[in-house]
Amino acid sequence: MTLTRCEWAPAGDPLYLAYHDEEWGVPVHDDRHLFEMLTLEGAQAGLSWSTILHKREGYRRAFAGFDPAKVARFDDEEIERLLQDPSIVRNRLKVTSTVSNARATLAVQEGLGSLDTYLWSFVDGEPVVNRWEKLGQIPAETDVSRAMSKDLKRRGFRFVGPTVSYAFMQATGMVNDHVASCFRWTEVGGPDE
Repeated sequence: MTLTRCEWAPAGDPLYLAYHDEEWGVPVHDDRHLFEMLTLEGAQAGLSWSTILHKREGYRRAFAGFDPAKVARFDDEEIERLLQDPSIVRNRLKVTSTVSNARATLAVQEGLGSLDTYLWSFVDGEPVVNRWEKLGQIPAETDVSRAMSKDLKRRGFRFVGPTVSYAFMQATGMVNDHVASCFRWTEVGGPDE
């Protein structure tokens, strides 16, 4: 039996296929994983997701397993070292934004209890389940992602524009944007018909 998937899931890339089949759209409530996905979605800006996905393990090593408390302590010397690391995207603005985003994450955790509570508040704690028939119907941003982006920026986060914020929401299951014909749509919260 052949599974029907979202059109964007390339059959020829096992890592990408596993990401679609096992991770994308699954609700995430772990602060460290949320920080990781914010970082990776921001790093993707201007690049392909495949590039970032294939550098993910490098990012995990380079950024202390995405422990925001550790990353927040990175100094200029550490940033210079990271800019020489070919296992990540060596863009100064993206690297420094990860450090500043770690600091902003700690401030959110201190003020609101958790990054999870804060980010999921934009969807009232429940995934938004869309019913798209084809890839071309899925928006690049929404009113909610624009509101999230604006508030993240107000709190000092960077590389979190409305499109990046929406991609983050899709990746972390705040939005179920698998097309309705994809086998994962029901598995991650689409109504079973």
